[in-house]
Amino acid sequence: MSGYDDRDGKIWMDGQMVNWREANVHILTHAMHYASSVFEGERAYSGKIFKSRQHSERLKASAEMIDFEIPYTVDEIEAAKEQVMAESGLSDAYVRAVAWRGAGEDMGVASARNPVRMAIAAWEWGAYYGDSKYKGAKLDISKWKRPSPETIPSHAKAAGLYMICTMSKHAAEAKGCADAMMFDYRGYVAEATGANIFFVKDGEVHTPDPDCFLNGITRQTVIGMLKDRQVKVHERHIMPEEIESFEQCWLTGTAAEVTPVGQIGDWNFEVGALTKDIAEGYEKLVRT
Repeated sequence: MSGYDDRDGKIWMDGQMVNWREANVHILTHAMHYASSVFEGERAYSGKIFKSRQHSERLKASAEMIDFEIPYTVDEIEAAKEQVMAESGLSDAYVRAVAWRGAGEDMGVASARNPVRMAIAAWEWGAYYGDSKYKGAKLDISKWKRPSPETIPSHAKAAGLYMICTMSKHAAEAKGCADAMMFDYRGYVAEATGANIFFVKDGEVHTPDPDCFLNGITRQTVIGMLKDRQVKVHERHIMPEEIESFEQCWLTGTAAEVTPVGQIGDWNFEVGALTKDIAEGYEKLVRT
């Protein structure tokens, strides 16, 4: 497969559809130097983006959290995504919306005079964790921790927050793992590098309180599914020493969907009935 910069197709960019290979930015784009960028990862099923509007609203909110305003309304972003989907010819697709501070009069930390730009692309993307979706992913434990909300706008889906995620995932893959689990700055269980995490014990579900990391849209969807099934959900701080007592584990995310976890470090989990039920139920929900 060719690289993401060398494909046929169209990308929506600043209000226009442009050829995929021509969707470029200048080397002095502010976001490239200072991470002034926010994004959304979305999936379309049977031609419809799941919870599309929530993603567009979160994109706008993320930009505000890192001190810039996207020059498009939620309705305009929604219309742009529909245009991209129509142009792509895909029914099942991954959709990436990104907004950033571009090149302009400023080229230092401050960039108030630079234009805010935006682009949307769509492509085919299968299971994020490959066959782990069926047999259970193997996770490493990251040496990096999710930072305090006092140090960074941790609830924004912002590019800079993912640097330690990239480093953690690379280290995990070097060990033969699919991903890494991260603790937060206090030592509590937090999340994987790009997905939220859930545990099962005695028929009840435990998931970290997202007080210093992204409260994922898929996470919220799955919690709703569990409550519909009358399964008790505990959103709380989880200590590392508790992990060995959990029986099942899964990850959630737009890219990950619902992926069972078979191992985290030295801890093992079964791909149990509740995990399978939620994974199958999510597959049905996104296509209704």
